[in-house]
Amino acid sequence: MTIAALYRYPVKSMLGESLSRAVFDERGVAGDRAYAVLDVESGIIASAKVPKRWAKLLEFSAAFAGEPVAGEVAPPVVITFPDGSTRRSDDPDIDQALSDVLGREVRLVTTAPEAPKFEELWADLDGMDRESLAPEHIIDATTSRQEDTGEAISSFDVAAFAPPGRFYDLAALHVVTESTLARLAELAPESDFDVRRYRPNVVLADTGDGFVENDWPGREMTLGSDVRVAFTFQTMRCVMTTMAQGDLPDDRNTLRTVAKNNRIMIEKPEVAGKWACAGVYADVSAGGEVAVGDTHA
Repeated sequence: MTIAALYRYPVKSMLGESLSRAVFDERGVAGDRAYAVLDVESGIIASAKVPKRWAKLLEFSAAFAGEPVAGEVAPPVVITFPDGSTRRSDDPDIDQALSDVLGREVRLVTTAPEAPKFEELWADLDGMDRESLAPEHIIDATTSRQEDTGEAISSFDVAAFAPPGRFYDLAALHVVTESTLARLAELAPESDFDVRRYRPNVVLADTGDGFVENDWPGREMTLGSDVRVAFTFQTMRCVMTTMAQGDLPDDRNTLRTVAKNNRIMIEKPEVAGKWACAGVYADVSAGGEVAVGDTHA
């Protein structure tokens, strides 16, 4: 099996960087989700999982001005705005510039507020119940408000299953296989299951056919010669995978296809139940450096 691609996302919900090499530590890929946009009014960490409020984030991209070093403060990032202009995270007017484009007062942060939260919309998938995405009891327990469409919006802890210090949704590392993306494309050839929709850190090739990650939780894997990861639970998918970004169009059929064909039981007690899944989360048990083309076992 081979590492086909590596990614990091310096600012949560903005487009990120494709890497030829990456350093891993106990918090995942060095620099991944080191920055986030904080909504000043609500105190919520902005996430494109609520499209009406934050879809614009996917029109930005971010890249580090210098290479992050594991265990050190993240360097500044260069943010490309939707109009093609660029600003650095350490520019004195960066917060105002972001607020002007996003239409809300925001701050770019590297330190989370106390008990940080993000929100997620349970999308209407044209005739499919919201339980096609997640267990009903979890939706009910976490719903904090509703969109004007009537769709529920849940509030979740940031990085609930990851070491503190980064702005992950849940876990420190997200892995997906080319076989899963290929299987989805077979099931719905009219849609584009481009890897960018799924925002993984690691893409693996030569893994066999189908949704192979479904069986990985509880197993460990060595990436390259040094990095050791422990797979924890399957990756639940959300409306963000359907949204337009770059040259990819908005397409809710991409999520509908996952919900129809890979709704599986997650055993982790805190999130136990059936979810629409593609990919797998992992913890990093031994850090190091890996490169595209490295093998794993």
